[in-house]
Amino acid sequence: MKRIFKNLIPVAALALTFGMTSCVGDLDVEPLDPNMSTELSIEGLFNKCYATIAMAGNGGANGDCDIDGIDGGTSGYVRQMWNSNELPTDEAINGWGDDGIEQSCFNTYDASHPMLAGYFARLTTAITYCNQYLTVAADHDATMTAEIRFLRALHYYLLMDAFGRVPFTEQMGTPEVYDRKQIYDWIENELVNNVEPNLSEAKAKKSTDAGYGRVDKASAWMLLARLYLNAEVYTGTAQWAKAAEYAKKVMDSSYRLNTTSVNGWSAYQMLFMGDNGESDAAYEAVFPILQDGLTTTSWGTTLFLCAGSFDNDMHANPNDLSGVNGVSGQAWGGNRTRPNLIQKFFPNLDAPQVPSYEMPAVAGDDRAIFDGVGREINNLDRATFKNGYAVAKFINYKSDGSAGHDATFMDADFFFFRTAEAYLTYAEATARQNGGAATAEGVKAINDLRARAHASQKAGYSLNDILDEWSREFYFEGRRRVDLIRFGKFGGNTDYIWQWKGGTYIGRNFDEYRNIYAIPAAQLPVYNNVQNPGY
Repeated sequence: MKRIFKNLIPVAALALTFGMTSCVGDLDVEPLDPNMSTELSIEGLFNKCYATIAMAGNGGANGDCDIDGIDGGTSGYVRQMWNSNELPTDEAINGWGDDGIEQSCFNTYDASHPMLAGYFARLTTAITYCNQYLTVAADHDATMTAEIRFLRALHYYLLMDAFGRVPFTEQMGTPEVYDRKQIYDWIENELVNNVEPNLSEAKAKKSTDAGYGRVDKASAWMLLARLYLNAEVYTGTAQWAKAAEYAKKVMDSSYRLNTTSVNGWSAYQMLFMGDNGESDAAYEAVFPILQDGLTTTSWGTTLFLCAGSFDNDMHANPNDLSGVNGVSGQAWGGNRTRPNLIQKFFPNLDAPQVPSYEMPAVAGDDRAIFDGVGREINNLDRATFKNGYAVAKFINYKSDGSAGHDATFMDADFFFFRTAEAYLTYAEATARQNGGAATAEGVKAINDLRARAHASQKAGYSLNDILDEWSREFYFEGRRRVDLIRFGKFGGNTDYIWQWKGGTYIGRNFDEYRNIYAIPAAQLPVYNNVQNPGY
């Protein structure tokens, strides 16, 4: 049972916009029920600040959505983060006809993109919940306050990463626009001086342990490591030493790589299964976003990651060929791989047409969880799901063979931060300080990940090797765009092309200004009608 949301109390009549000028624009959030009680519940509001990442609204998957103008499944926090960071890259392509999908896949997005507007709205709404809590309950409990300040910093980080300039306020009032350097400096100061000192001690947990699903010091270290790793992109000044320092704090904590396999499921696969909060996989989850088929349901979190990548011809469990992915009737046939992702595991693009449970052995890497049965490696047609190998990484099967809590919704938590990120952050940051070659400690960190996956060990790694390792370890987890930008492989005159990059089948470069998304058109009044350059 994912207890943090068990007693979530709806909070009515919140001021869910930034003062007189809304930062949510046409997607303004309104009270879900004008007749509900307006009595303040500090616990309910605290839970809501977490729940907005996990669920579309107070009613779960089929209840009202916090964001007006877009359905709850589409507006999911994780789903929109995933769409913005995976679909424009070398890892994923989607065949649906939803507004904005083709533009994301072809790198032709602009200020009218509806899903990016939804992402902006989800993040700004989440910030408003945090500001509401801090306005009325900052003195209630120091640790709880630090957790909410962390969540707010995380939302601001994602806004900064995606949109560059950010409408910023720490109160329930009219925001001012911060540029990337200003918001970067604020996030750094907030995490170092106001958040990390007041969080609970870093301690790996399972769902049966108190505090599972709540952030502790390791979450602050992980966000700082990510911030510093991308500092040169955000501010023009690299911070490799700080990135390595904070990554090492996570590596030296009680959080650890999962190396335990159960009943034939690999240790890597267990990170993405229905009981990942209950098995030893949980000890790798620095910040798990909780899902439960009965109590914490969403169409836009791990169910999206699972169902969106399956069709009914796939079977992820060799012991249950009558099933598909561990949930009933949820195989939406949308997201699948681009050839470049397959090439990370099969350099000659000779991946066989075998099911996902056979692919890792052929690849010599447990992370190659791809289904090739009846599929074409190339994305000849964006709309055809079988043009591209499928990903069976996120599933709702449990490692002990037991059923989920519900036939439709996922029990699998989404590991927003996991310890493996610290290992690759440390390896990359120290390599960049070492002339582009991994240090001995960095080589060991990467080899530890490869050993967990039963992949071959290597004596050294270049920066390009490390970029490939980021993809092997974290594909389809919602971060690829960020990594490609940091390595100079996304927008601009790069040496890296993938199918449909820039809107052509053979791929072509697109302008560097697209490394930052356009400010959604409805939000421009907040920015004094100044759009991001290039749009």
